[in-house]
Amino acid sequence: MAALGGRAAVTLLLRRGPPPGLGPGPRRYRYKEKWATVAPRIPPTRLALHHFDMNYSLQLKDLWPSVRASLLCEQKYGALVNNFSPVDHVTQELELLNATDFVSEAPKKAQQSQRGTTTEEAGREESRSGEGRTVTQAETMTQAETMTQAETSPLLRASISPNIKCYTFPRGDITRFRPARPDTLGLLNYYLMDAASLLPVLALNVQPDEFVLDLCAAPGGKTLALLQTGVCGHLAANDVSISRTKRLYQILHSYVPKEIRKIVSVTSCDGRDWGQLEGGTFHKVLVDVPCTTDRHSVMEQENNIFHKRRTKERQMLPMLQLQLLMAGILATKPGGEVVYSTCSLSPLQNEYVIERAVEIAETQFNISIHVEDLSHFRTLFQDTFFFFSDCRLGELVLPHLTANFGPMYFCKLRRM
Repeated sequence: MAALGGRAAVTLLLRRGPPPGLGPGPRRYRYKEKWATVAPRIPPTRLALHHFDMNYSLQLKDLWPSVRASLLCEQKYGALVNNFSPVDHVTQELELLNATDFVSEAPKKAQQSQRGTTTEEAGREESRSGEGRTVTQAETMTQAETMTQAETSPLLRASISPNIKCYTFPRGDITRFRPARPDTLGLLNYYLMDAASLLPVLALNVQPDEFVLDLCAAPGGKTLALLQTGVCGHLAANDVSISRTKRLYQILHSYVPKEIRKIVSVTSCDGRDWGQLEGGTFHKVLVDVPCTTDRHSVMEQENNIFHKRRTKERQMLPMLQLQLLMAGILATKPGGEVVYSTCSLSPLQNEYVIERAVEIAETQFNISIHVEDLSHFRTLFQDTFFFFSDCRLGELVLPHLTANFGPMYFCKLRRM
């Protein structure tokens, strides 16, 4: 080696290969450093849970530990019965499993409770008269008026579609529903969904022949529920995502007969532009916006908005939600109604979006918006869901270990 020149020595070294210990290691080590730089150090589910611990503990206070545990447990479902399929044997089968239709049962229980309260008050009046006090004609008329008012109270007059049927198991019962089966026409007999997701549809209160817009429709559960009312004159179902719109088409073909699908128009437009495309044309608009989907965020790694690559997207959510709600308001006829909903606990995505939309509608568009009172939902469905009593605007269903639905926020607006 000493006799060779410098360049020749290097050439010889390259031909023979490097001495032991000086060459590159096994191939797997060459990529280790690069792999470490792109792999997430903290899973998005853990980031989401940390974020929720910081924020929701301040909002929910003593309720947060219970809600947190519920978010991390298996979600509870309801079975939305498909009215376009023969329903009698399906409802019988579900009732044999000890499931009940929470939609039809709620007004019955509320009516019984209301009558019980009225009867109790009437009993106290009779007790007073029995103690030697004469009941005047005016007092008799007052009692009759009280009974009449009880029968026509907002709680009992609350219009809940009698056509929508959704079966749930009692509180504390974590039985799973079996997968839906097709009928003789190939239509599936029920759709499994978070039963709390039905509340925005019930709040929308669609009336016969109304034009309805579902602005962020995919994957299609609420769209299907709107069709189950049987009264839509026309239903526009829109979602910006083409892939999610395909899922919406699948739902419609699996549950809805061809003749009913004729009243549905499916589009893949940016919902923020809808007010300009078809402004002031709909009686009812459902704006079920993209959100942090809290339960998904703490349970699933895939498509998790708390992934570090999606930080900016997550931070911009309230702005997107506000733009979609404004488009929904502008798409509504004067006198029409909008229901805004999310599956998040966040006030920034819920009440604050409502407040800002009301302000912008008045100052920039000269549109007066009235926020409707939905507190009767809390009374009607208290046996099925666990409601947050301190929600400032609209209603919020909290996940609960004995009733693990939600989260689901919904608020109803009327365009004056």
